Amino acid sequence: MKIIVCLKQVPDTNEVKIDPVKGTLIREGVPSIINPDDRNALEEALRIKDCCPDTKVVILSMGPPQADAAIKEAIAMGADEAILLSDRAFAGSDTWATSTAIAAAIKKIGDYDIIFCGRQAIDGDTAQVGPQIAEHLGLPQITYVEKLDIKENKVVARRSLEDGYFVIESKMPVLLTAIKELNVPRYPSIKGIYKAYRENKVQVWGAKDVGVDKFEVGLEGSPTQVNKSFTPPGRTSAGEILQGSTKDAVKELIVRLKGKKII
Repeated sequence: MKIIVCLKQVPDTNEVKIDPVKGTLIREGVPSIINPDDRNALEEALRIKDCCPDTKVVILSMGPPQADAAIKEAIAMGADEAILLSDRAFAGSDTWATSTAIAAAIKKIGDYDIIFCGRQAIDGDTAQVGPQIAEHLGLPQITYVEKLDIKENKVVARRSLEDGYFVIESKMPVLLTAIKELNVPRYPSIKGIYKAYRENKVQVWGAKDVGVDKFEVGLEGSPTQVNKSFTPPGRTSAGEILQGSTKDAVKELIVRLKGKKII
């Protein structure tokens, strides 16, 4: 069995700031991490490998050269090999252009059984790339997977809903998107870290390597573009403490809430 895990390196959202003039993320000096949902996707692939030792786990990522650090962490966790899509032609890609490039890379890898993606990236929150990859490849997809079982050439997944879940069965190959309830990701092992940094297992592919035209990716191939990003202004009005007895304060509060049509 071959499993491809689509993984993204993202800035730690606890440290993210926005340039008030340019309206873009300030990435300099901000620590990067593996996108949390992608980490759950990787863990599930590794659990399948634990049960089926002949399984091969391939990491596929798209980003600048420094994304190599996140990929090596994935190898240290147990992945077998990794491919980084890195090319100036990919710069500025929206979800559609990103999924176009990743789908082209997956076609080149070939002979896969499961494609794992995280539900969404914390630096975008669109949850679009995984389903778009499936559409590009003509594959069945199961999103928001919170439990997974493998039965011969089929997967049985529990898809999370707001008020319950669906149990869905699909033949392989199939694309799955993982959520945090699926598992608890493991830590990289000392042996794995040593192996990841001693053996260079990261292949770097450009746009020409995966056969995509420059007009299909990057800004040229992106039907959507971010117009502006900004930090909402903080509250300027100070809070107010209602004086008097509890009964009088409650009455006054109700009057004010009704006046603002909150209740």
